[in-house]
Amino acid sequence: MKLPRRKFLHLATAATALSALPATSRAEAETYPTRPVHLLVGFAPGGFTDITARLIAPWLSERLGQQFLVENRPGASSNIATADVARAAPDGYTLLEVADPNAYNATLYDKLSFNFAHDITPVASIDRAPFVMVVNPSLPAKTVTEFIAYAKANAGKINMGSSGIGASSGLFGELFKTMTGIEMAAVQYRGVGVALPDLMSGRLDVIFLPVATVVGHISEGKLRPLGVTSSTRVGVLPDVPTIGESVPGYEAGGWTGLGAPANTPPEIVATLNQHVNAALADAAFKAQLAKLGLGPFASTPTEFAKFIAAETEKWGKVIRTAGIKAE
Repeated sequence: MKLPRRKFLHLATAATALSALPATSRAEAETYPTRPVHLLVGFAPGGFTDITARLIAPWLSERLGQQFLVENRPGASSNIATADVARAAPDGYTLLEVADPNAYNATLYDKLSFNFAHDITPVASIDRAPFVMVVNPSLPAKTVTEFIAYAKANAGKINMGSSGIGASSGLFGELFKTMTGIEMAAVQYRGVGVALPDLMSGRLDVIFLPVATVVGHISEGKLRPLGVTSSTRVGVLPDVPTIGESVPGYEAGGWTGLGAPANTPPEIVATLNQHVNAALADAAFKAQLAKLGLGPFASTPTEFAKFIAAETEKWGKVIRTAGIKAE
């Protein structure tokens, strides 16, 4: 079949444009970034997710020669910010501060405007945030083992705090309940700031919170730490054992990283991953994390994707077992 000249030229032009796209993409990736990059955080300022973003942003700005601007877009347990990034152009100029709630939300929420596993490309993990199981000092239990015995002897009388439905604090407690077979009544609060006064006054018995949030209260004797949720002990609380030392297999913790819209050029993903991992190998940067009770968490994009998938599956089981649903 002989094509009309105009039709032939149109198809030839289209084919030429298509064949040039990979080269254009490579060229853009090689010069990335050429303008400011927006890093969206799905939580209000002050939390460890926001703090981590504000630590990594200046590092990337200095080494890549463009401003990495942190923007807080809180709401719906980070789903608002995640949706914004999922809809953004996949060009590396809109990034997401990924965190553990992204793994929980896949099960907590029945209807989301995005599919995290398909719409967000894992770029680089940044840190892990160990939590600590703390009780009011008036509680008789001084160890995790003693707490389990006390809870079994006082079934249904222990109040466990949570900083919100589906929050890490509550989920880590639910995992503890499942693995120990104890009963604790979950008391929901609108944030850590509301829960802590009740814990310190004795109206609340126990809560699982980030080490960085309560280390000051622990040093002042206002709270008693029973165990950290991480697999290893934490530098700022060297004498506090892991929960896993008493409950084999128990491990939990917050974490953060960078994500980008799906189909972001792999060259850009690789560039960002390289510079984040360089920060995590830097002694001064690691010292900043350590002061906050955070630990460096380096990975390749593939390793980070596998980690997120494993976290999504693990906490999905906990959420379904506990019958938790977002409001």
